[in-house]
Order: sequence, then structure tokens, then C-alpha cells
Amino acid sequence: MNAITSAITAAAAAALLVGAQPAAATAAEAAPAPAPASAGVAVQAPGGAHGRTAAVRITEGQVGEAARGGTLLYPSVTSCLTVTVRLRDGGLVGAHASLFQVPGELRSDRILSGLKQRVGGRAVRAVEVRGAVGAWDPSYFTKAIESYGDGEAVPVPEAPDPGGIAAAVAAGLGQPRAVVTVQDVPDGDQTVS
Repeated sequence: MNAITSAITAAAAAALLVGAQPAAATAAEAAPAPAPASAGVAVQAPGGAHGRTAAVRITEGQVGEAARGGTLLYPSVTSCLTVTVRLRDGGLVGAHASLFQVPGELRSDRILSGLKQRVGGRAVRAVEVRGAVGAWDPSYFTKAIESYGDGEAVPVPEAPDPGGIAAAVAAGLGQPRAVVTVQDVPDGDQTVS
């Protein structure tokens, strides 16, 4: 566990050092997949019962979906990345990727397959990745931090890699890289409509 603890500390330090640097890139492609994984939870949107529609709340390690005209709410995005798939029919399918697994939820190396499954065969218009770009090594989408054993070196980002993240997301979703954008955004809640 010492290697993991050291990697976590190093990743957090790297995130603090480079987290304020903006990053943007394009990447990914439209491709289908099957059914759902972890589900987002619908909550009443601000405005109460007379608001338009309920926002779908997607917490760390979850995948969720909002119909056309709906909203996705990703709460407390700090060291996380959110991945939102904009469907051609106007719907949204999203995933809240966490650096560290939340018990009972998807790890970072399983979140893209869960999202791909939820999108299924539906046509994709765009894929948007937002969050703590500087805290993420693109390899976390294929091997989660928790899966490294004692003595194994956990990759720690030395600088934001939006291009690498875009390529990893595109590959994980089976989408063309050109439809994926990556944006470093400040900590906090993210709302996508």
C-alpha cells in the first residue's frame, strides 16, 4: 500500500501544481454500445416542481442519462473528470470518473465501458470531457490507481495532457477522436444541458 499512498500523494501534488492551467483539445468518434451500468439519480431541478425537468445527478463512479431537453448534474467535481456524450437525438449520457473508486461504484478503468454500454447503438454528436485535467494520466482509464500493487509505479501526470485524455476517451468509447473535446474547469458542481 506504500506505493499507492505515495502515488496518491504525488498525484494530488501534481494536480495542485498544474490544476490552474487551462487545457483544451479535440478528440473521439461516434459509435454504439449496449445497456446501462451504474445509474444516475433524478433530482428536482432548481425552480421546484414548476421547473422544466428534473436534473439527473451523477455522482463519482456513476453513469446516467437525461432525455432531450434534460440536464445532467455532476456534484463536487474536484479531482474528477466528467464525460458527457451528446446524442444526435438531443439526449445526454454522462459519466463521473473518479481518481479513486467510491465503494460500490465504477472504477476509472471501468467507467468508459459503462458509458459506452449506456450509449448503445445511438448516434453520437459530441463527447465533452471536463474537470481536473492536470490530475489525470490518460492511462487511468485503462488501469485504475487501485489496481497497482506494492512496488508498482503508478503514473503521475507531470503536466496536463488533454490530447492524451481525449485519445483515451475516444478509444474507450469507440468514437472518432475528432468529436471529443477536453476542458480543464475549476472545482465545483458541473451542470450540462
